[in-house]
Amino acid sequence: MVQLCSIEQAVDDVLARLPAHIHMGMPLGLGKPNQFANALYRRIKQLPERQLTIYTALSLGRPTLGDGLQKRFLEPFVERIFGDYPELDFLADLQHDSLPRNIHVEQFFMQPGSLLNSAPAQQDYVSSNYSHAARDINASGLNLVAQLVASHPDHPDRLSLSCNPDITLDLLPMIAKRRAAGETILMVGQVHDELPYMPGDAELDMDGFDLLIDEKDRTTLFSTPNMPVGFQDHFIGLHASTLVRDGGTLQIGIGSMGDALTAALLARQADNDAYRSLLTDIDAYYWAPLIGREGGVEPFAKGLYGCSEMFVNGLLVLADAGIVRRKVYPDIKTQQQANDGTLDEAAQTDGISVHGGFFLGPRSFYQRLRELPQSKRLEFNMTRISYINELYGQEELKRLQRRDARFINSSIMVTLLGAGVADQLEDGRVLSGVGGQYNFVAQGHALEGARSVLILRSWRESGGEVSSNVVWEYGHCTIPRHLRDIVVTEYGIADLRGKTDAKVIETLLNISDSRFQPGLIEQAQKVGKLPKDFQLEPRFTDNSPQRLQAIRARHPHLFPEYPLGTDFSAQERDLLRALNWLKSKFKLTEILELGKAALDAPEAEAFPLHLARMQLEKPEGLREDLYQRLLLAALQETRL
Repeated sequence: MVQLCSIEQAVDDVLARLPAHIHMGMPLGLGKPNQFANALYRRIKQLPERQLTIYTALSLGRPTLGDGLQKRFLEPFVERIFGDYPELDFLADLQHDSLPRNIHVEQFFMQPGSLLNSAPAQQDYVSSNYSHAARDINASGLNLVAQLVASHPDHPDRLSLSCNPDITLDLLPMIAKRRAAGETILMVGQVHDELPYMPGDAELDMDGFDLLIDEKDRTTLFSTPNMPVGFQDHFIGLHASTLVRDGGTLQIGIGSMGDALTAALLARQADNDAYRSLLTDIDAYYWAPLIGREGGVEPFAKGLYGCSEMFVNGLLVLADAGIVRRKVYPDIKTQQQANDGTLDEAAQTDGISVHGGFFLGPRSFYQRLRELPQSKRLEFNMTRISYINELYGQEELKRLQRRDARFINSSIMVTLLGAGVADQLEDGRVLSGVGGQYNFVAQGHALEGARSVLILRSWRESGGEVSSNVVWEYGHCTIPRHLRDIVVTEYGIADLRGKTDAKVIETLLNISDSRFQPGLIEQAQKVGKLPKDFQLEPRFTDNSPQRLQAIRARHPHLFPEYPLGTDFSAQERDLLRALNWLKSKFKLTEILELGKAALDAPEAEAFPLHLARMQLEKPEGLREDLYQRLLLAALQETRL
């Protein structure tokens, strides 16, 4: 029988009923009950005889404000978007290397780049596939699960795991088995008023929890504002969109490259003539045999089924546009009938169009989910991660559901021999985590008709230095080269499956930036992986940002800066563009250029609202005067 209690009463009960060492599991991302976690953390900090190990992933914190112009931009935006979101106390201590000795935090995925310099976070990182997280956490002695939940608007005894059934549903049978053997394992829940109630597998009876905090959480939900989609990402999304087969299955990840893919699929559906014209302009039909065999450029007559560990905003947008609409069914007979086109019309109204393990997104995404009628929300089944990320367990059914699957995941680098780098730096520091990327790559090879697609920008710029993301070698890989499949950059598509090493190298050179091709060719020739007389086809020797920028200028409406909407105001969008330009240019060798730009900057009257937003309309002192001139120069340079 569930016990209703306050946060402090829940902490008291946990301390009284559990042994000295508490092993607490919390969902990744949005589903953490931050207020309870903070209360327990603070209490155990004062009890050196007790120990606390927290097992989780993707612990979310507000962006770091930094200083200077960045702080002036971020401070009011962060306050507006994150409001009274309760920060995780342990996350702040992790970032400052000040965790108490009796507390550890083990994560299998981290907010990208946020804990690179945290010694305890790096030391206690667990490299594990997302689908193995429940197994590993349970084996570590888990004795407490704490989670945010949503309550049914009409049936208060019904709860939903909402944004995070992913690991919890996998843990429940393990917990039941251990409880039957006499172990004490507590389930603590807290209702959040703003969490969308997701029906289906995510639903639980209230009695599924031992303790239910009756202080409803009404604080701001953490959100991930849509960031601008640059020209590189748009071209990546465009190429990737041609590989998606009508009537197939789609998995995509979070971030601007995923947003760009969504934008391209929307154009393919709703503005097909313009979409095809752009493909002609970029000479995408060089890959016509591959596109014809694996994807398509026509609108979606049959629709797609979404099967993604993360139910991203883009999938909901595609569902609203009628692109994600192919339904799957929970038994083999019905699914076979659906595949054969013999399913009774009445039965077609049931079924699932998206399976997701967790969700996280902008505020508009949560609002849209809350506003959906129950009948539509039933099409989105939040479920256990093992169902989505693995084939074993109901494999025959999954194979019928996941026809023509396209698993599209981002990478930060790829080697010329086809290995993908997504989670870790060469020196061993973890950027994020493996998550489910390996799971989907493996499925791309295991499912008939499926493909794994790694998407990445071919080059990056920081402080004026430009580097290639296609490299000869790297000291770490997330996806080994024997699982190489398809790689997409802004310059095109590389089909690596079943190719020889020499052909893989050539195919990846074809989609690398031409500034780096000679050096990459030389490295491959030096070790005998390319013939000494090797030469690229001439059409691939002009892979340049300038060529893509010219193409973009001819099709401006197909390159929206925020294709899925934005939380930024008009002035903030301009300022963000300007600040990113300054960041890309600000290095010692560019000081003269910046100085000249500052001298040539327009008068303050040209951008009064922007300067007011940055509190620079009346600069005080030399530093603020320089800030104003640099900002005016950047606004002038990046004006659309």
